[in-house]
Amino acid sequence: MASLVEYKGLKVGYYCGYCDSEEGKASCGMWAHSMTVQDYQDLIDRGWRRSGKYVYKPVMNQTCCPQYTIRCRPLQFQPSKSHKKVLKKMLKFLAKGEISKGNCEDEPMEPTMPTMEDAVASDFALINKLDIQCDLKTLGDDLKESVKSEEKKKGKSSEREESNELIQSQDMEEKLDSGEPSHSAKVHTAPQPGKGADLSKPPCRKAKEIRKERKRLKLMQQNPGGALEGFQVRCQPPSLFPPKAKSNQPKSLEDLIFESLPESASHKFEVRLVPVSFEDPEFKSSFSQSFSLYVKYQMAIHQDPPDECGKTEFTRFLCSSPLEAENPPYGPDCGYGSFHQQYWLDGKIIAVGVIDVLPYCVSSVYLYYDPDYSFLSLGVYSALREIAFTRQLHEKTPQLSYYYMGFYIHSCPKMKYKGQYRPSDLLCPETYVWVPIEQCLPSLENSKYCRFNQDPEAVDGDRSQEPDRLQVFYKKAIMPYGVYKKQQRDPSEEAAVLQYASLVGQTCSERMLLFRN
Repeated sequence: MASLVEYKGLKVGYYCGYCDSEEGKASCGMWAHSMTVQDYQDLIDRGWRRSGKYVYKPVMNQTCCPQYTIRCRPLQFQPSKSHKKVLKKMLKFLAKGEISKGNCEDEPMEPTMPTMEDAVASDFALINKLDIQCDLKTLGDDLKESVKSEEKKKGKSSEREESNELIQSQDMEEKLDSGEPSHSAKVHTAPQPGKGADLSKPPCRKAKEIRKERKRLKLMQQNPGGALEGFQVRCQPPSLFPPKAKSNQPKSLEDLIFESLPESASHKFEVRLVPVSFEDPEFKSSFSQSFSLYVKYQMAIHQDPPDECGKTEFTRFLCSSPLEAENPPYGPDCGYGSFHQQYWLDGKIIAVGVIDVLPYCVSSVYLYYDPDYSFLSLGVYSALREIAFTRQLHEKTPQLSYYYMGFYIHSCPKMKYKGQYRPSDLLCPETYVWVPIEQCLPSLENSKYCRFNQDPEAVDGDRSQEPDRLQVFYKKAIMPYGVYKKQQRDPSEEAAVLQYASLVGQTCSERMLLFRN
């Protein structure tokens, strides 16, 4: 099985939906009659993207709105405060039927930036661990120092006598804290009882610290193995130690999404993964309802007229896929290919996420939802579900570990929300290496088009260097381009084939079949 594509060349000047420009948009495209999941994986790692069976690549240094391929790293992903709000809002609605007050519009376009609280929450367990270690070390040093000073004064004594000395020290400290004047000492001589501090000894601590230490010693006497740790936890400020000891670690994405609902929940909710194929009975049976939802969404959210969102357009745009389904034994249980992830509420579909499952990633294609449920922020919710789904697939297929969100357009405010799913990377448009988005943003503030790879000597590692090895499908025969070009006399043909080779790279040009008529 090989991919069969028909290259259509460069398109310039058609309508741009990001900046409403009639000119300035530029991209190269091809029709994919069929395509393997590995070929499409390699293509999107070179900046390509599909819409139905049409696969296109923006000409980044010419287009009005440069579109950078963005991917999230789900294995390190931690939901932000705004993400958690969306998940909790969904749970409250399902459990109690509660509808959050305030802005009921969907939130996929402009979620808030992660706050400092979110960053602290991510490292909460580490902060607690370090605080405990530091306090235990300080406690150990204080105990050693106190025991040594007592041994110098009285020699070896029993544990009971040490406790008595601590009580006497406490009484003296309480007097000092009460405001009684202390007598200064010009020479280091032992003062009379009650007349001042002994400068030959370590400075006295506050009464509160003495009481803590005395209680600590008592607990150590009763339970030498675990009392110290238990006491330490009880003495920590409540802000660092929440009432539930097991809540030190922030809740995982799965904990927030799959939190169990009560038996008396107000709504029944289910997410189904359906292969995009009219041969699949579940896809076929839900097609009518799914199409009706698409029409409602396009007309309400994108103000499309009815004649532009018919069944033909829906099928071509979101149900036709060039990807050949594959089910290798080492792959995920659902297999590779194109799917509709349907969100069912009380027996009806309220949202559909169109996704591709590829060898290294889950690629988000499109989302449409019922505008009546915009208050649930289904754009954000579906993205979080798809990130969790990627993590689930990774458990069986370790190499499948990324979530591709399509294009990030820094110059378009409506498309910048994708950068909030951290950690994430942007694809360098010249060398096709992934660069953390934090390193890219300063450059994008200064220029729409940027080369993210900071190495000026770096080049495209899979650039076309041997175009004669490119595979051509011509007159029902497969041949290398070196053979094919000898039969051609049109000079424009060579320019088109070489342009195609440079865009898809050497690997794909040798593996895919370029259809020429």
